[in-house]
Amino acid sequence: MWFSFWRSRDRFSLDELRYLTDQLQKVQVINDVNKDFVIEALRSIAELMTYGDQHDSNYFEYFMEKQVMGEFVRILKICRSVIVSLQLLQTLSIMIQNLKSEHAIYYMFSNEHLNFLITYAFDFHNEELLSYYISFLRAISGKLNRNTISLLVKTQNGEVVSFPLYVEAIRFAFHEENMIRTAVRALTLNIYHVGDESVNRFVAKAPQADYFLNLVTFFRKQCIDLNVLVSEVLRTSDADGTNAVVAAVDEIEDNLYYFSDVISAGIPDVITDNMLQFLIIPFLLPSLRLDAVNEQLGAITSLYLLCCILRIVKIKDLANTIAAALFCPLEVFSQKSEAKLNGHVSERNYMNDIQQSERDNVKEVDARLKVSLPSLAGCSQVHPEDVISQNDCGCSHGPLRDALLSYITSGNDLQVLGSLSVMATLLQTKELDETMLDALGILPQRKQHKKLLLQALVGEGSGEDQLFASEFGPRRETFSSDLDVYLQKLKEQFGVVCYFPEVGTSPRVHRFQVLDALVGLFCRSDISAEILWDGGWLLRQLLPYSKAEFNNRHLKLLKDSYNNCTCALLEETRGIWPDLLETVLCDEWKKCKRAIEASSPRKEPKCILLPLQKSSYDDSIPSESSVFAGESMCELVKVFVLLHQLQIFSLGRALPEQPPTYLPTDSPESSRASTAGLEGSGPKPGVELRLVDAVPCRIAFERGKERHFCFLAISLGTSGWILLLEELPLKQHYGVVRVVAPLAGCNPRIDDKHSRWLHLRIRPSSLPFVDSAKSVTLRKTKAKALVDGRWTLAFRNEESCKTALSMILEEINLQSSEVERRLRPLLDFQGDVDDLFNHSEALSTNSTPSNSL
Repeated sequence: MWFSFWRSRDRFSLDELRYLTDQLQKVQVINDVNKDFVIEALRSIAELMTYGDQHDSNYFEYFMEKQVMGEFVRILKICRSVIVSLQLLQTLSIMIQNLKSEHAIYYMFSNEHLNFLITYAFDFHNEELLSYYISFLRAISGKLNRNTISLLVKTQNGEVVSFPLYVEAIRFAFHEENMIRTAVRALTLNIYHVGDESVNRFVAKAPQADYFLNLVTFFRKQCIDLNVLVSEVLRTSDADGTNAVVAAVDEIEDNLYYFSDVISAGIPDVITDNMLQFLIIPFLLPSLRLDAVNEQLGAITSLYLLCCILRIVKIKDLANTIAAALFCPLEVFSQKSEAKLNGHVSERNYMNDIQQSERDNVKEVDARLKVSLPSLAGCSQVHPEDVISQNDCGCSHGPLRDALLSYITSGNDLQVLGSLSVMATLLQTKELDETMLDALGILPQRKQHKKLLLQALVGEGSGEDQLFASEFGPRRETFSSDLDVYLQKLKEQFGVVCYFPEVGTSPRVHRFQVLDALVGLFCRSDISAEILWDGGWLLRQLLPYSKAEFNNRHLKLLKDSYNNCTCALLEETRGIWPDLLETVLCDEWKKCKRAIEASSPRKEPKCILLPLQKSSYDDSIPSESSVFAGESMCELVKVFVLLHQLQIFSLGRALPEQPPTYLPTDSPESSRASTAGLEGSGPKPGVELRLVDAVPCRIAFERGKERHFCFLAISLGTSGWILLLEELPLKQHYGVVRVVAPLAGCNPRIDDKHSRWLHLRIRPSSLPFVDSAKSVTLRKTKAKALVDGRWTLAFRNEESCKTALSMILEEINLQSSEVERRLRPLLDFQGDVDDLFNHSEALSTNSTPSNSL
């Protein structure tokens, strides 16, 4: 019999299929002798059925006539070899995936053979067998529709009571192998997207509904693991740790996208309710407080997770419930002793090991959070001028919303970035009701005007009054009942009794609180300029028609901060990098304008979890280095540009594309640059110059190799150089440039013991991190710190040394004066701001305190 199997036949023919089927039916026991034949026969049948489905329907007619599916089941029953089981699962997967005929698919699904194979007790200790089994289940799910799904379920009184494909698949939903978890999730989505209401009711009922509970539990464990990674990487700034955080973030976001897909497929809101009840309410929100202590989850991780949930799981009810919860005090989220969740656990031994690690690391919360009503008095009306002083965000009895503001006013860089990201996410969440945004104080003014205009058009008097009220006139705004609806939901559905401490205050007070926090942020000197730009973006979104919301306190704070920054910028004109100051300023102006006028924030939420890059260079770079001073200068310029654009913004003006600066002027004929014959392109090695005012000197660039040069300091516009020239013997009073170094930052000093020696610091000619293309490279690979050079020039006598020093100081002064002249339009801008401040103060003085809102 075995010899005839190998005789020459047409491989893709009906005769071949008949032969293989006939030989398979003769197999009564599978052993080492015929095992290979059975494997080859199963593989060949899969190929023939795929070929026949595309070319000849007689193949499948024969397959049905001989009940080959029954033969497959029989082979599995008599089989004791794992490799045969592997081939059988692969054969069925290939056939199901590749069959196009609806008739063929319907036949495959119309008997109990598939359900038998699905529920067969395979030995899943073999990882390869488990992988083939999951692929088999996924192949079946790929062919499901409203007709075929009914062939795989059992019903009673119109309700599904058994669905082996789904039940068996979700047993592996939390397998340690990521590919298996991914395949199971794809399978479940295929089932949900069929849209069969009876099936959807089945999966949403106990015990199948435990799958959704376990999903949230598994996700919560991932959040805890992420927090451990984040804590470690923020402590060590290790590159490998950063990569681990990014990988964990990718998996968390994948899970959230899966949650979103499940919800959008029409499954009842079991995931949304579980996320609120077992993750968000008892776990994420309590971690937002500055004084909250949560060993499992830190505030930074919580801020990131809230952003991701709002951005990815786009459910109106979820978004509005989270927003409403921000008005609740921390006390209402107090956790009781946690009981284990009755999640769905597989009866099989191999799943017990998988789920056990999850149970050991994650304690489940009580089914209902029982909290008490704190005795808090309602706040009275608050004058907007006093909001900053009265808004004590650190108060333990304040709402969680105040925690977000407290991070902005007193948190570190990442806490500020996290809080701004949450507010920006809330603002951009389309599923969030505008009335909720208004209650939070982050409804953009253009939307406020739209809302009030609509109220006026439909005859609501308050809307008309507020729309046409004067800038500092009264506004009788009140919260919409939408907030009360979601607060009531928190109480009734999740057992969270929320007392609303701001009852009686208006949304305008909350807008002033947000505005006060942002203005306070711009006055902080301990926050990265890049993060301040994110605050500028949020302010731009909230107040596109700015001056109606800025009061004299805001303007004074911004004015004082701007003045301080202006003074610091003036010092930079006489600092180490004045020659690059205008270039950096123009470049950062464009970047800042793009950042605050963009439609969305520049940074993704995951940036909250990663340490901020303080320097492009090694941590060993000394603070007195010129490169360190250059980075500090760039940081100062970024802050100055932001504050300057905010000043323009406060005047209600559009931001220009370029900063206002004066154009360069021609150098006087009496200047050293003109006398020496220096062209506008600057000196280069090999160029001939007149040796006017040049001072002979000696310097050794290598030990024991002293060289003679003519020293010359020259400035041209905002640039300046120290030149060492070699005198031309055949051309009197001319020399060739041999060495060029930047003039600025040279810090000239005559030696204390040798009055003929002049010490100079030679900084790099440029800052690599200023160039955007180089900056990307520096972020990917740690750059070696540039070291300042040190020159010691020896002159003929003390008088020559003093002459050289005087020449340097004179040219540095000319260079710095030109830089200051170019920037004068920027530095003189404060006059317009003073006029606005005086106007605002006069209006505030003429208005009564009761009308300030």
